Amino acid sequence: MTTVIDGVDYGPLHQLIGSWRGEKGLDVSPEPDGEDKNAYYDEITFAPSGAAENAEEQVLVTVRYHQLVRKRSNGKIFHDQIGHWTYEPKTGAITHSLTIPRAVCVLAGGRLENDGAKTVFQVEATAGSETFGIVQSPFMLEKARTTAFSMTLKVEGDELSYEETTSLDIYGRKFEHTDGCALLRVVYD
Repeated sequence: MTTVIDGVDYGPLHQLIGSWRGEKGLDVSPEPDGEDKNAYYDEITFAPSGAAENAEEQVLVTVRYHQLVRKRSNGKIFHDQIGHWTYEPKTGAITHSLTIPRAVCVLAGGRLENDGAKTVFQVEATAGSETFGIVQSPFMLEKARTTAFSMTLKVEGDELSYEETTSLDIYGRKFEHTDGCALLRVVYD
């Protein structure tokens, strides 16, 4: 598989492009008196979004994505997320920007590693950071503050898996909200 699409070299991001499906996701989220566990179906579509140049010095390539998560118990969508993965070939830096319709935005940064045929993307963000941080509405700051985010995404051929942790201050306590799923590529775009 080539890394060049329409004249743009996507480097390691080319591995993400396409539509992915997973049936064995697990969401562990906070409840006022404990935690809730939901098995979920996961759909992620990654599409090339081109190259970008910043200040005539920095050259980036990006893929945009849309993720829909449905409860296995009833098929209803309970998470809808959009964002970009960005790669800087010169430095090897990776960024993951995402938004969710709860008025929370994250810009996480990190690096990637190659482990044989597997590529591992690792990113994190911390509230209050001027570089890789979290922005959230006043309501979320008061009631369900996100204090940190970390994600490890692994891709090997047509298999993709991820584990992520969103650290929260919610219901008067700290909680590690976790999600993880293994997906298969069903369509190359």
